[in-house]
Amino acid sequence: MSFVQDFKPIALADTKLFKPIKIGNNELAHRVVMPPLTRMRATHPGNVPNKDWAVEYYDQRSKRPGTLIITEGAFPSAQSGGYDNVPGIWSPAQLEQWKKIFAKIHENKSFVWVQLWVLGRQSFADTLARDGLRYDSASDGVYMDEEQRERAVKSNNPQHGLTKAEIKQYISEYVDAAKKSIEAGADGVEIHSANGYLLNQFLDPISNKRTDEYGGSIENRARFVLEVVDAVTEAIGCDKVGIRLSPYGTFGTMSGGSEPLIVAQFAYVLGELEKRGKAGKRLSFVHLVEPRVTNPFYTEGQGEYTEGTNDFAYSVWKGPIIRAGNLALHPEVVKKMVEDDRTLIGYGRFFISNPDIVDRVEKGLPLNKYNRDTFYAMTANGYLDYPTYDEAVKLGYK
Repeated sequence: MSFVQDFKPIALADTKLFKPIKIGNNELAHRVVMPPLTRMRATHPGNVPNKDWAVEYYDQRSKRPGTLIITEGAFPSAQSGGYDNVPGIWSPAQLEQWKKIFAKIHENKSFVWVQLWVLGRQSFADTLARDGLRYDSASDGVYMDEEQRERAVKSNNPQHGLTKAEIKQYISEYVDAAKKSIEAGADGVEIHSANGYLLNQFLDPISNKRTDEYGGSIENRARFVLEVVDAVTEAIGCDKVGIRLSPYGTFGTMSGGSEPLIVAQFAYVLGELEKRGKAGKRLSFVHLVEPRVTNPFYTEGQGEYTEGTNDFAYSVWKGPIIRAGNLALHPEVVKKMVEDDRTLIGYGRFFISNPDIVDRVEKGLPLNKYNRDTFYAMTANGYLDYPTYDEAVKLGYK
């Protein structure tokens, strides 16, 4: 491995990126955030965080005191999932491992928030069928693609639009997972409502064809996510809740910028969150995926949406905003973004390959290249073996 070539780092020590900020009850020492990074290392059966590797992985990335770590997505229930190697946060075996992870991050004087992740139609119908589980989404039969439809047909597990009772069940599972996260030692939770997963499937007219109070209008499509927000807030307190949104994302065949009302849809959600904020129930943060990355499987620069910006969020929502999406290689953009005093920056892929990225961004040091082939591999390679800057220099990185 080597450093990223043709990249000129800029030291950001003198910018607001390194000004402390309070998020919920956490006094962050800086605004570099580790966003949720799916790593597919949990053990099957059981969706248990990896007993051999996970603690060390989070330990390496939380060494800089005062860092906000948002965990990889965790399933609130078996029905929420359908990927065998993603951790859950509902069973005693899972919680036993999460407690060790949270304790290690806190030992490093950093902070940890758990992302609660429900797949919906981005799961695999046949995997769910194997475990006796439904293949859920906002609407019956609105498949992402032909491959997903075929899996559903072959496994006799067609895509199922949630009933109102099932929506309530999911809400109670979000609440249960949020409570368990806090009881296990987490500082808060992030509700995943982005990147084409279940809550995003309700928000988007491509996947939501409902005719009841959860479909049709902008207000109706936002109902489920706001009910989740309200229930989780009620259970653990607004100071322990954040939410992730991806207005321009197209992953999972979401509309992105092709939908003329997409900004209106997300401005409505943010306006409702702001309304709650003004009433004393302000979420700790809103986390936005930038239009620079419309699909997490694209390489940097690929599929960038240039005809829209997330700047609209600032005129609606008045709390802290985490911005994430191909920003590690664009320190000049970060410099501008953090001029707004409410802004934090999530560094995703390069937090994987640079466990000490906070130091590197601060000092303007070169970044280790990442190996995409090991992002989701069940191996310690590409997980625990990325060096710090000093170690990389000793290894002869150029």
